Amino acid sequence: MKLGMFMQPVHDPKRDYTRALEDDRQTILLADELGFSEVWVGEHVSATAEPITAPLVFLASLIEQTRTIKLGTGVFCLPLQHPAIIAGQAAMFDHMCKGRFQMGIGTGGLASDVELFDVGGDTDRGDMVRESIEMILGIWSGKAPYRMEGKYWTTKLQDVSRLEFGVGEFPKPYQQPHPPIAISVMSPKSGSARLAGQQGWIPISGANLVQPRYIGSHWALYAEGCEQRGVPADPEIWRVSRSVVVAESDAEARDYLLNPEGALSFWFRYIVSSFKQRGALPALAPEGHPDPEALTWEEAAESMVSWGSVDTVLEKLVALREEVGHFGTLTITAHEWDDPVFCQRSMRLLATDVMPALSKHAEQDRKGSRAA
Repeated sequence: MKLGMFMQPVHDPKRDYTRALEDDRQTILLADELGFSEVWVGEHVSATAEPITAPLVFLASLIEQTRTIKLGTGVFCLPLQHPAIIAGQAAMFDHMCKGRFQMGIGTGGLASDVELFDVGGDTDRGDMVRESIEMILGIWSGKAPYRMEGKYWTTKLQDVSRLEFGVGEFPKPYQQPHPPIAISVMSPKSGSARLAGQQGWIPISGANLVQPRYIGSHWALYAEGCEQRGVPADPEIWRVSRSVVVAESDAEARDYLLNPEGALSFWFRYIVSSFKQRGALPALAPEGHPDPEALTWEEAAESMVSWGSVDTVLEKLVALREEVGHFGTLTITAHEWDDPVFCQRSMRLLATDVMPALSKHAEQDRKGSRAA
């Protein structure tokens, strides 16, 4: 089993912006040092709590300082930009990092961005995603002259009078036919999971943002999509996101997790506020919660983070895998380094102590399943 990272990121807006961005860079540099296979970085334009407005600009600052970690958008919010802008920037970045790029795409869910770009109300952002990625792939595979007309955008390159000089020729990606494409999947029975299977995309399920009981259906839907495409579904492609805190003891981990002044307090208060605004608090509530509308951030944190000592975290991650099924990459959530020593130690303990044991358990379980 591989270890990856999802970086939303979320920072207390009272923090210094320059320092927060540098901490995020250092988090990825440490992940690369520890052998993480990939990182996905979010895109949010109008919120200082989620301050990476252009993930490729941010990721470009890491290309020369990292060795093997794959660099991905998590995600490009496709309804917010013309497809040609994304196609051009993604192709260039793919060359800059020599094929370490993975392109995560999605609808975007930040309320202020939806308002800012006027894609709310009756707008079908899922339909916009489908049209946008079709145009992006058409640009990458096409050759001028062409014209693609859609419901939301028109993409055309028809003047080929100076094509001998490259004018009108669109840059193609480094990876052929294109970089791996991923899509985030969160809601139960999500159509995005089936779409990922139909298109051969990477599904990334958010067990860091909803309770695991809601993502068990994602794999079945992905497999349905693969069946429609006529290929077997390989669970090694499935990424499952989770917040993880590893400490020397359960008590130390719990004290860090529930510190009212800590980074996870802000993160969960922010997430609870967002889900309350959407009327979606039941997705955060533990099984059997008597009143999800009264959910506290502490209740969400204790049930949605795999926290504790090495042995306890291993036990919780094994239970997560048993609940949702086998997946190929555990994608941990990057949280703010409010205590750099503690946070770095947590990452190291996860990579060096927890993951080898979790991988061994997963492999033994899969061998047993195949033998049966």
